[in-house]
Amino acid sequence: MQAVSIGPFIFAGDRLAAIVGIGVFMAVTSVLSSRLDPYIGRWSTWSLIAGLITARLGHVIENASSFATEPWRILAVWQGGFSWPWAAGSIIAMSVALARTRRAAIGAVVSLAIALFAWNVVWQLTNATPATPMPDVALENIRGGSTSLTAFTGKPVVLNLWASWCPPCRREMPMMAEMAAAGDDITFLFVNQGERRTTIEGYLNNEKLTLSNVLLDTRMDVPRHYATPGLPVTLFIGADGKLRSIHVGEISREALTGTLNRLLTE
Repeated sequence: MQAVSIGPFIFAGDRLAAIVGIGVFMAVTSVLSSRLDPYIGRWSTWSLIAGLITARLGHVIENASSFATEPWRILAVWQGGFSWPWAAGSIIAMSVALARTRRAAIGAVVSLAIALFAWNVVWQLTNATPATPMPDVALENIRGGSTSLTAFTGKPVVLNLWASWCPPCRREMPMMAEMAAAGDDITFLFVNQGERRTTIEGYLNNEKLTLSNVLLDTRMDVPRHYATPGLPVTLFIGADGKLRSIHVGEISREALTGTLNRLLTE
């Protein structure tokens, strides 16, 4: 599954892999700096700072049209969005400038190799997504009546689990509503978790949001079926009704657009 719960904290698989990789990198370089060459410590600090900045900058440049309309999101790093190939150039530059001795160069290569290995292990362990079929449940529709989830089999589905009390859900909802209204190639289902109809209607009216397919999952059958932790969670389901991928936490416009394109080209 693409999320891991550690105590009260929930980490998306890719973010946990990045955190582990960075943690291992700093731990290894700390040891090598004290035992092999002090230049390694200075190199690791500046390489990490420069790598993170250029990886974020690269992502922004690659998605310039998306950020142009919402430039404040450049700083919204909690949404994810780092282009790691861009980081390679800055790390090489820092290596040339700061890894001035043979020992420092060896330490740099060793620490990067160990960190990348740790990142890859965690990524491989958390990246697998079982092809879980849609649950055969009928949920109350906010417009009246009930709606069976399996009735949407036949074209791709984006299934968003949310609640009005959830700040990340509220932040991503206007963008999700915009994307849902942009076309009909993909069906968006907004499955509210455990709230009353009046609460949901009040939130949508106050925020002036128009959503199709708002469903009430009062018993939280959907997250139980997919074993998803926390909110918000966005599930991407193929035309055959089977799960393709999961995004845990607030999703960015770029991540949503990229996954939708992959769903449509399957």
